[in-house]
Amino acid sequence: MINIFEVSETNRMIGEQNLDVRTITMGISLLDCVSEDIDRLCENIYDKVTKTAKDLVPVGKQIELEFGIPIVNKRISVTPISLVGAGAARTPADFVKIAGALDRAASAVGVNFLGGYSALVSKGMTEADRNLINSIPEALSSTRLVCSSVNVGSTRCGIDMDAIRLMGHIIKETSEKSAIGPAKLVVFCNAPDDNPFMAGAFCGVTEGDCVINVGVSGPGVVKRAVEGTKGQGFEELCETIKKTAFKVTRVGQLVAKEASQRLNVPFGIVDLSLAPTPAIGDSVADILCEMGLEKAGAPGTTAALALLNDQVKKGGVMASSYVGGLSGAFIPVSEDQGMIDAAAAGALTIEKLEAMTCVCSVGLDMIAIPGDTSESTISGIIADEMAIGMVNQKTTAVRLCPAPGKKVGDTVEYGGLLGHAPVMAVNPFSCEQFIARKGRIPAPIHSFRN
Repeated sequence: MINIFEVSETNRMIGEQNLDVRTITMGISLLDCVSEDIDRLCENIYDKVTKTAKDLVPVGKQIELEFGIPIVNKRISVTPISLVGAGAARTPADFVKIAGALDRAASAVGVNFLGGYSALVSKGMTEADRNLINSIPEALSSTRLVCSSVNVGSTRCGIDMDAIRLMGHIIKETSEKSAIGPAKLVVFCNAPDDNPFMAGAFCGVTEGDCVINVGVSGPGVVKRAVEGTKGQGFEELCETIKKTAFKVTRVGQLVAKEASQRLNVPFGIVDLSLAPTPAIGDSVADILCEMGLEKAGAPGTTAALALLNDQVKKGGVMASSYVGGLSGAFIPVSEDQGMIDAAAAGALTIEKLEAMTCVCSVGLDMIAIPGDTSESTISGIIADEMAIGMVNQKTTAVRLCPAPGKKVGDTVEYGGLLGHAPVMAVNPFSCEQFIARKGRIPAPIHSFRN
């Protein structure tokens, strides 16, 4: 049984160590909104989202007040829009209309973000997929709350290099239309159906009509716990992280069950991810330093992150039967003050971050790069990260933010939870001829299991 006494035990974590429930995300299926008329489709989508999610924000605030648990974001994820819009949206401009309807609906119910302006193209692209992807720059620059994702690879299917080549162009164009646009766009390999975290959330086609997923965060809590292990061995360090993750996950489980009951919506998963913020003391990089590293990026960083990620998951699965999503540790540069400091000091490079993504929850996240970076280089970085996900049978993602007019060493301000980031250097050597090849990289040999 989960009760108020377990929450009381974590009051100090909430008050002093930045523990929060990062998001309650309501997944909404839009498959019953399908129409061959674009205006009717937009109307159906607006009506479905506003009707289904009308109580999401009030219930979230009510739970916050009753239990004293900060719930930072209330969000919505919807069925990938390339599927929903395929019958009516014949051009990229039609998909932009759908993005507008989603944005209006999200604003009407008061959520922070809405995810699902997405396409799943790990093996190939339909005309609707291409139209949606080509609409992304305009859609993200003309809306405030809509987030987009494109899944371009999987362990089972391989990597769609045509889609990756297109995404290099799309990311560059998006950055030229909107400074914050690329921060709302994620490229995935092995994207999970039940991710509550933006910008990559969407309601998978395997989900029901509606579902509640909760994302919990607690880098500050884990850091404080790790502080008490100085001079101790790895066994004590692992046990400390695991026990702390257990307590944090119990908070998320309570919030998820309460939200599910009050909204009369099935509970999906608790995603226990150490998702940092720009706030001092809420940093994954600081946890790594407490383990004994001078800076994140120093030799030993990948091993330390692997330990952290594994123990967080082990503690989480003991606390809830439905841990899922992207559970583990996020390493977004702009959203983590410790990562920002490490990058500015030269301890952290894109190549080191890529190595760390082999063992973290997601991948290359919220990294500012020079505005004159070529489309093929962006595609090459994406391809490298997708290969890590495909071969290692894990979710990986890329959220690169080209900064027009900015050079290495400059700083880009995004604001809010998105923070700020130093512009990082990219490898200057070309991969253009490789990226120009057409087709897909086949699935690895270990994918042939049935």
